[in-house]
Amino acid sequence: MLASYASRPENTRGRRFFELPDLYRSCFEKDRERIIHSNAFKRLEYKTQVFVNHQGDHYRNRLIHSIEAANIARIIARKLSLCEDLAECIALSHDLGHPPFGHAGESALNECMREQGGFFHNDFTIKLITQVEKMYTAFDGLNLSWEIIEGVAKHNGPIKAYDESRASVFNYNKEVDLQLNTYSSAEAQVASLSDDIAYNSHDLEDGIRAGMFSIEDVCSIEFFKKNIAEIKIQFPNINSHMLIYESVRLFTKTLVYDVIEQSSNNIHNNQLTSPDDIRKFNRPVIAFSPAIGKIVEEVQSFLQQRFYGHRRIIIEAFKSSQIVKDLFNLYMENPFCMPVEWQKYIKGQNKARVVADYIAGMTDRYAIREHQSFFSSSV
Repeated sequence: MLASYASRPENTRGRRFFELPDLYRSCFEKDRERIIHSNAFKRLEYKTQVFVNHQGDHYRNRLIHSIEAANIARIIARKLSLCEDLAECIALSHDLGHPPFGHAGESALNECMREQGGFFHNDFTIKLITQVEKMYTAFDGLNLSWEIIEGVAKHNGPIKAYDESRASVFNYNKEVDLQLNTYSSAEAQVASLSDDIAYNSHDLEDGIRAGMFSIEDVCSIEFFKKNIAEIKIQFPNINSHMLIYESVRLFTKTLVYDVIEQSSNNIHNNQLTSPDDIRKFNRPVIAFSPAIGKIVEEVQSFLQQRFYGHRRIIIEAFKSSQIVKDLFNLYMENPFCMPVEWQKYIKGQNKARVVADYIAGMTDRYAIREHQSFFSSSV
């Protein structure tokens, strides 16, 4: 049974374009299927999380990350008596607008678009699900429920002031009020924190597997030092391979359990009894406890220094950035190098924005292949 502060599908604020209710599916179940069947979701399999797509079969790509985040979101939502389907939908769709090559690709596109308001993957996600996807005859985009678009738009919290890099959000908000100055639903907050839990956990595992740091290095964090010692006592003959899995799994479990307990306390101690109470509260209600929040900060600091700042990742990021910049400059000077359907979008629109949107939709391998086609010395 859903709690009084949960987002109930029967109370949805609806869709931009009216649709009759489905006979057998709730609005959020229908939305989940639209997200999963979208072209943008399919492309996530070939988009970088940290490692470029072709670097290894067992490193996370953007699709696996989204699925892991969605799984965590369902677990937390269930234990808090929230709407699991809504939390899952937001987690599945939160990264749809990521360009190729992860944050390196986004930084490169943002630099290319500096004079045009910049580029922000969250804003392109909104553009994808409200305009760019062309799969339905009655409307552009996916025509998702209000609660999902709100949750994706406010993935990082309320949007207090106009920002050119969020133009798609503000344009959509002119037609459909997303209440940008408030926090999002409890389910959306669950999806946001599940994103954090997923990437902190799997980046630790992927970093160790890639040899960028060791399990002993991770023991510089007191949480891991203590728990790895206990794991070794429980399993004296455990090998290093299994120790990685056991320690990261315990870390993930600790974070999930903490969010459930802390968030439940936040909701009940502040007597929040409706979705509006959640939105109008003065801070996120879905949160880590101060103690666990500190551990998460230590892990993020460790990953920043030992993983994201590793020479191998920096080299990949530099090469990836150059590919994005080369393609952007190529299409700006020669828009006829883009597919015909994208050339049509330039008429009456900002050319740079169209070029950025086209590149943002590419997978890693497509961008690499496109770059080789135009910049390789072979004929």
